[in-house]
Amino acid sequence: MTKKTLYIDMDGVIVDFRSAFQNLDKLLMENFRNDPDEIPGIFSLMKPMPGAIEAVEFLSNHFDTYILSTASWENPTAWSDKLNWIKKYLPKVAHKRLILSHNKHLNAGDYLIDDRKKNGAGEFTGELILFGESPFEGWPEVIQYLCEKENITIPIFRKNE
Repeated sequence: MTKKTLYIDMDGVIVDFRSAFQNLDKLLMENFRNDPDEIPGIFSLMKPMPGAIEAVEFLSNHFDTYILSTASWENPTAWSDKLNWIKKYLPKVAHKRLILSHNKHLNAGDYLIDDRKKNGAGEFTGELILFGESPFEGWPEVIQYLCEKENITIPIFRKNE
């Protein structure tokens, strides 16, 4: 049986973008207040969203899973930082499965989990699951939805400690 293709966005979905702010100099934050994604090295400072690593690992057992993200065009470190983030937090399940694109709609697949409709996500031809919006407020809701839709046994995850 062929697995369905699932794409998962990084920022705001598996990566907590705001978690980097506490590690930045206040002057640097002020200088980039309108474009924080252009701060050199910012993507290397981010932590995973609650439950994201376990969710991606689980989903990769049931779907042909890829990480589909956009990197700031004006911040060249964003590209390498995103790759290094994947190597650090998802070294096995996302090995050579990172796609960086400003045109997400060009990827053929069944599902895209993203927190925005920008960069082609809104034109994705499969089903767009808008992460962080009702009814997909977090990973438990996304997992439950996909498991029910695809007839997959729903896992029991440990609470973050």
